[in-house]
Amino acid sequence: MLRILLVDDEPPARARLKQLLGDCAQHVALTVVGEASGGVRALAAVEQLKPDVVLTDIHMPDMSGIEVARHLSARASEDEPAPAVVFVTAYDEHALAAFEVQALDYLLKPVSGERLVAALARARRLRPNEPKLTAVAQSMGTRRTHLTVSERGKMILVPVQDIVYLRAELKYVTIRTATREHLTEESLTSLEQEFGEMFVRIHRNALVARRSILGFQRVKGSVDEDGEAGEGHWVVLLKDFTEMLPISRRQWPQVKAAAKPA
Repeated sequence: MLRILLVDDEPPARARLKQLLGDCAQHVALTVVGEASGGVRALAAVEQLKPDVVLTDIHMPDMSGIEVARHLSARASEDEPAPAVVFVTAYDEHALAAFEVQALDYLLKPVSGERLVAALARARRLRPNEPKLTAVAQSMGTRRTHLTVSERGKMILVPVQDIVYLRAELKYVTIRTATREHLTEESLTSLEQEFGEMFVRIHRNALVARRSILGFQRVKGSVDEDGEAGEGHWVVLLKDFTEMLPISRRQWPQVKAAAKPA
């Protein structure tokens, strides 16, 4: 029996889907195990309820359905695979082409009972695939509002708006917020590609949130044993932080330009 979670920020839409699923029960063995009014609540519900299928709206205020699927994919393991995800959408045909190309299933609002039965029949084959979901997100011009990180066996959501800087160190990237640090295996390059409008690269190994930049300071070079002065460099001053991050000579012109008011 398929265990189904309904995700939509509009109660009437959830009620309509639930009614349709009741009609579909004569064709597909199913049960609705829960509902969620947004993406963040949906992720918590998946952990608690362990559904086989998530029927999710795409456009929601806190987190898009595409982002929900990406986080589910990141949390998946051999012991606990991600649920199948079927998107419920009112997007136009141009946007839906992205789903067709990536072979991801979707239901177009208003949802028909026949189409819903067909989606559920193939749901077990619809496991989230991060590269496909990333491609769909890029084609539709959407980016994540949160990053998923694993800590002590738990998956934690880090709001992107809370990130002060991202710094590559060995095989990990450190995510620094105002209160603590997290580690992710996502590359600095991929994060820059997705969030380039929010962050500026100050060094080959560091991105800083534009809104966190307070100013810049010139640091004099140190003097070596022979009395030779090393070349000085610029550092970024961060709001509410004493830590100063070095800016590479190569990135200085772009950093200075990015900090200028529009």
